[in-house]
Amino acid sequence: MRHAGIILALAYAVTPLSAQEKVEGPTNEKAQKTYKEALEYLHRRMTESALESFKKADKQDGGHCASCQQKMMQYGVELRDWKTAETAAGELVAAAQGDKNLALAHYAFGTVLIEEGLDKHKDEPFVRAHDEMTKARAAYANFPDAIFADGLALAHLKQDDAAKAQFEQFAKMKPADSPDRQRALRYISQPELARARMAPPFAITTTNGQRVSLDDLKGKVVLIDFWATWCEPCREAMPHVREIAQKFQGQPLVVLSVSLDTDEQKWKDFIAKNGMTWLQYRDTGFTGAISRLFGVDAIPHTFTIDADGVLQDEHIGDAAIEGKLKKLVGRARELQAAEKPGQ
Repeated sequence: MRHAGIILALAYAVTPLSAQEKVEGPTNEKAQKTYKEALEYLHRRMTESALESFKKADKQDGGHCASCQQKMMQYGVELRDWKTAETAAGELVAAAQGDKNLALAHYAFGTVLIEEGLDKHKDEPFVRAHDEMTKARAAYANFPDAIFADGLALAHLKQDDAAKAQFEQFAKMKPADSPDRQRALRYISQPELARARMAPPFAITTTNGQRVSLDDLKGKVVLIDFWATWCEPCREAMPHVREIAQKFQGQPLVVLSVSLDTDEQKWKDFIAKNGMTWLQYRDTGFTGAISRLFGVDAIPHTFTIDADGVLQDEHIGDAAIEGKLKKLVGRARELQAAEKPGQ
């Protein structure tokens, strides 16, 4: 999983705030042809070739292809081609018109720099990210995502008081049941978590009508299993997931299966027939909100999250994870015991 939340934000960061303003593709005829080739490479999962074609199309268009630049940022980050991602972000800033779009362009540049800092484990990109988020807010003050991202940059610079101030401001701008607000509140109380590889925040309603928020599950280990009824390896792995759910029943562990099925009735029939009594949610394919949030592009795919919300393990395919779960559950019990009065 990429640093979910930041990379997801990047996908939307450079979309104009006004629904009437559309980001145009290249206008140059040669650039249009190259751009189509890049999209075809993406369809064939040839990401590196696609990135090179988006770069070429942008150059053919005189550096004015906003759509190319968005793709250059997105796949530059994915492929850790920081020079390309930064170049595209700089072009977007230079071309931005109007305060809102200028704010979005600075925000997009800042998200690239945060990803770069996370990858390189260096302070310099975070310093620059803070500068970009400051510029974003100067252009458009009512920009909660920029405030939150600035908190992340400051936290990674270990400026915890300044980071907490940003998270506090962000929390005031969000509704009480917002998963992002819940995450900000956790960072206020534990700023060190903002420097960890946290699983992305989300809130869903399961088949039994239970609202589940990841941050509401703090103190518990969470195993998220992405699967589908049409996936044979998933069906083969399902008894293993059921065994885990049964083995750890009554302990501080939550199992959540997220189906990518599009046929709701077929999914419901399958979980009933196979006694899948743990938490179940349907996410409508690889383009579903939770699947995109976790960067899922193959199943079965499991994520193991500790009691602090930090991602500890990720596996594609069936895997022996009971040993890891046992250790994490043991730590969760210790944390619970430490929080009880008189102990």
